[in-house]
Amino acid sequence: MRQSLTFIPTLREVPADAEIKSHQLLLRAGYIRQNTSGIYSYMPLAQKVLQKIQNIIREEMGNAGASELLMPAMQQSELWQESGRWYSYGPELMRLKDRHGREFALGATHEEVITSLVRDEIKSYKRLPLALYQIQSKFRDEKRPRFGILRGREFIMKDAYSFHSSFESLDETYEKMFTAYSRIFERCGLNFRAVIADSGAMGGKDTHEFMVLSEVGEDTIAYSDGSGYAANVEMAPVSAVYSRTAEECPDMEKKETPAQKTIEEVASFLSTAKENCIKSLLFKVDDRFVLVLSRGDHEINDIKVKNLFEARSAELATAEEAKEIMKCPIGSLGPVGVPEGVEIAADHAVKAIVNGVCGANEEGFHYVSVDAERDLKDVAFADLRFIKEGDPSPDGKGTIQFARGIEVGHIFKLGTRYSVDMDASYLDENGRSQPMIMGCYGIGVSRTLAAVAEQYNDEYGLVWPAAISPFDLHVIAANMKSDAQAALAEKVYQELSGTYDVLFDDRAERAGVKFADSDLIGLPIRITAGKRAEENVVEIKVRRTGEKLEVHADELSGVIDRLLRG
Repeated sequence: MRQSLTFIPTLREVPADAEIKSHQLLLRAGYIRQNTSGIYSYMPLAQKVLQKIQNIIREEMGNAGASELLMPAMQQSELWQESGRWYSYGPELMRLKDRHGREFALGATHEEVITSLVRDEIKSYKRLPLALYQIQSKFRDEKRPRFGILRGREFIMKDAYSFHSSFESLDETYEKMFTAYSRIFERCGLNFRAVIADSGAMGGKDTHEFMVLSEVGEDTIAYSDGSGYAANVEMAPVSAVYSRTAEECPDMEKKETPAQKTIEEVASFLSTAKENCIKSLLFKVDDRFVLVLSRGDHEINDIKVKNLFEARSAELATAEEAKEIMKCPIGSLGPVGVPEGVEIAADHAVKAIVNGVCGANEEGFHYVSVDAERDLKDVAFADLRFIKEGDPSPDGKGTIQFARGIEVGHIFKLGTRYSVDMDASYLDENGRSQPMIMGCYGIGVSRTLAAVAEQYNDEYGLVWPAAISPFDLHVIAANMKSDAQAALAEKVYQELSGTYDVLFDDRAERAGVKFADSDLIGLPIRITAGKRAEENVVEIKVRRTGEKLEVHADELSGVIDRLLRG
């Protein structure tokens, strides 16, 4: 491709609203342009990268036994009402009406559509298992789009779905997809981890996220420094063992704590440590209220609360709800004298507290000399806190460290979550109707592009891995006014284009501008016809290492092949 004929609008200055490196460089190098908040156009260079990522995905999906299809972006509301998600999915679901007043959603995901397709066509266990996927734009009305195409309102996604007659079959496909995803991200050159995760609004259980390690990641990964264990911090179990002290504990006593509301304030006022305080938070778990307790220096994990009660949602009660139910403000909540109907759940660490402090369910008062075993009644103890750095690894090997990560893929075992609600069934070997068992597997294609850009860059611009670079080679005529340089560059371009994907900078620009643009665009190898053009010698520069060498044009092909393979 001749650069004079394509569309690569590079920028010299960093856009003011671009916060992270990938967003800045993808804008500056002419890969993307913003149309409106959270919505971008992919320019020719980005489109070529996306196509190469998609080609890798298609190859690995084929190896995993999945077939490609394409479903509509506009989805009728009736399907979402069948699954129960029309009202529960939240404001991120973009909704619209046609001229007849019928309601639709712009596809944020396609569980409902694929389930309806398969239930109408598959009736026998003999047609299972079945795995289908598509690559398509998705739409989510993000409250705060940010970081360019890492978190947008329209994005490109690969979503796959599998249907089974047994959980053993689902397990087999899940493992195939896990392997396929690992291969996809390895081939894209990413430094990533597969971590245990929560399924969130998708439903189901047994799920892994594929996280690209990056300081700008919005998710925290808990990993062991002594093994391969890794999990989203929300899902990492805590295996710490807590021991009670042998100290004397007098009878519990109510003390006045005027205007002391936070754990820090109460601990300071009563001259005790935060870990001696019992934090009490009121949660609304589906339709019931639960008082959840943790040690004052720990944070309650709402995902673990939700999973403990096998609920669809677990959210903090509002200040108004807390006052109505507990008859006191949030800062005075405690587990003693809890109103009837309010359940109590506590993290394991609370059970070891002796001579502790807790709210008295009366504004401006707390209990001291609290012995958790002696004074707390009808409490369900479980692992309910977030894991912390330095905690023992759940697999018993090493201690936990934290890293930031960008989620680029997510795989789920959905089970019968959608097939039961939407009546997607088949006849088994005995002629009995059974709900199909489902899996779901997603990759953020445009997000993968941004994640690679976040990991592969330097002070001069992008540095694409060869497997997904928009072009293999960047041929430059340093001075198009020089007949020798222009002719040699043309010759190299023509000869190499049969074997490699080549971008030829034939623009009438200064050499410095061309070199700066070349570094910014970030193709793996630059070939320059410059001062030694009359000798038929070109300069090769390897973008990743900065290595330069001069090569006779007749030897180019062998040298380039070695460099690209290296």
